Amino acid sequence: MNIQSRRDFLVKTGIGLGALAASRFLPSLEGGFISSALAAELADPLASKQPHFPGKVKSVIWLHQHGAPSTLDLYDYKPELIKLAGQEVPKSFLQGIKTSTQGGLGKLYVSNRTWKQYGESGAWFSDLLPNMAQHADKMTFIKSSVTVGATHDISILKLNSGGLNPGRPSLGAWIQYALGSANPDLPAFVVLYNGKKEPTGGSINWSSGFLPAVYQGTAFRSGSSPILHLERPELVAASQQKDSLGLLKQLNELKDQAYPDDSELQARVRAYELAERMQTSAPEAVDLSKESTATKALYGLDNDVTKEYGTNLLRARRLVERGVRFIQVVSGPVDVDGDERDWDAHTKLEENHGKHARIVDKPIAGLLTDLKALGLLDSTLVVWTSEFGRTSWGESGSGRDHNAWGYTQWLAGGGVKAGTTYGETDDIGLQVADKSKAVDTYDLHATVLNQMGLDHLKLIYKYQGRSERPTVVYGKVIKELIA
Repeated sequence: MNIQSRRDFLVKTGIGLGALAASRFLPSLEGGFISSALAAELADPLASKQPHFPGKVKSVIWLHQHGAPSTLDLYDYKPELIKLAGQEVPKSFLQGIKTSTQGGLGKLYVSNRTWKQYGESGAWFSDLLPNMAQHADKMTFIKSSVTVGATHDISILKLNSGGLNPGRPSLGAWIQYALGSANPDLPAFVVLYNGKKEPTGGSINWSSGFLPAVYQGTAFRSGSSPILHLERPELVAASQQKDSLGLLKQLNELKDQAYPDDSELQARVRAYELAERMQTSAPEAVDLSKESTATKALYGLDNDVTKEYGTNLLRARRLVERGVRFIQVVSGPVDVDGDERDWDAHTKLEENHGKHARIVDKPIAGLLTDLKALGLLDSTLVVWTSEFGRTSWGESGSGRDHNAWGYTQWLAGGGVKAGTTYGETDDIGLQVADKSKAVDTYDLHATVLNQMGLDHLKLIYKYQGRSERPTVVYGKVIKELIA
């Protein structure tokens, strides 16, 4: 007995306007109605697509400072905090926020920093970032950033996907879904991270969520072989591999005909095809052997402290040159008294931030210099971001707690107003001073999408009867950031 699925039955027996309307959501079944746009999408979901309007950038380099640095100790100079150091937090600064943080409410804390203004913009930098400070006039500071800061897991998930629970697509997946790939031999969404293990939450941070699995990010490892098992086995000839992949493709296509709505299967077919092409293109894209000695030194590859992170940023630049649309670079942990720690400095902030700043300062400055010199900065948006900031009060005598009420992020390149600052925190750097200028993660996502030529309100995917978009039901483009 031939048992048909409900989907087969609807397609093969449906007639009239109801069947025609339903066919939009019934892809690739014989006898079904299917739009030309959807047919093209199914034929090659990674084909390059047109944006909603001309975008100012072609690529995004998303620099996630994992663990949440204290931007009070990097960019947000507060003379009043220095003056009040060691005192209780004045109640006037606590209005409108909940202070049930992990370590309780401590006394106002100031680290051992010296501050200086840089460039024509007069942007403040601490002595932790002497190299990045030289690029003050390239940066657009957002000093009124806000988010949800209960835990790192939740806030990192929100930073990457806009959701507080797993299941939503990451920003890179949305961009890949909207624009496809500009290079058929490389993924359009690549993730780079240093350290021996994945960042908090792992691959959920570059997941495709409810989008088809083909749009998920591809993590590149350090070393000459960026993707596991990408190289052809030593004893297998190219012709043998081609025959094996051909047979595998036929078997997958037969399975696909039986389960046409299985995006995981479709993604697997695409992945095998892409993997074959990437055996040549991916190693070449991350091969730094042809880069000059001067370029490697610019990124800090001549120093053990900066080499690993600098390698990732130089690879990010090479990926931009090759048309990769979204490169997510996650900073890794360092050893703090035998404990591998990211920027999360509840204790020993001086030691923690000193080490992390030395790792990222020169490579990020090198990236901005290199992009500018190669004429790529105008078409690339660099985003320096984190899951949240850190409090004005101290914790355990030598650190800071989580702060979701006011912290700093910055943008560079990509049609933003260089050398400007948007918003500010209060006099002790605890929360946004003017709430009308608060920039949530959703607003940051909407603004990044805008620079890619995408309207976050029109970027829609139908899921379980609901029209889903990258910014959920929130978000606005911060027009004051755009040149």
